[in-house]
Amino acid sequence: MVTLRERVIELINNKRTDHGCRALGSNPALGRAAQIHTRKMAAAGDSGTLSHQLPGEAGLGARITAAGYTGWRLVGENIAFGYTTPADVVQGWMNSRTHRANILNCNFRQTGVGFARSANGTVYWTQDFGKR
Repeated sequence: MVTLRERVIELINNKRTDHGCRALGSNPALGRAAQIHTRKMAAAGDSGTLSHQLPGEAGLGARITAAGYTGWRLVGENIAFGYTTPADVVQGWMNSRTHRANILNCNFRQTGVGFARSANGTVYWTQDFGKR
C-alpha cells in the first residue's frame, strides 16, 4: 500500500515529467527533515502554525543538514495546511506560483514529504527538495 507521503511524491513526479523534468528520488534524510518540521508546525499552538521557520527553529539549510542531507548544493521547501489528501495538496501547490516553481525546478533531484495533524485535526504538509 502506498503511503500518503509516497503518493504526494508520485503526483509531484507526474507534474514534473509532464513539464519535461526528471522524476525526483525519495530521500530518507529529506523525508526526516520534512516530517520533523511538519510535526512542529502542527504542534505550534492550539491550531498549529504555517511557517518555513518557527520560533527557535533553524533555517531550512540547517534543518536539512541536521537530518542527514549533507553536501547539498540546492534546497527548497513547500508547506501547506488544510488539504486532506495528497491530490489536494499537490493541486494547491501547483496553483501557487512559488510552490509550483519548486515543483517544476528541474535542478532538484531528490525530495521528502512530511504529514501531521494538529490537536484540532488540521492537516499539515511539508515537501523538502534537494540537489547534491
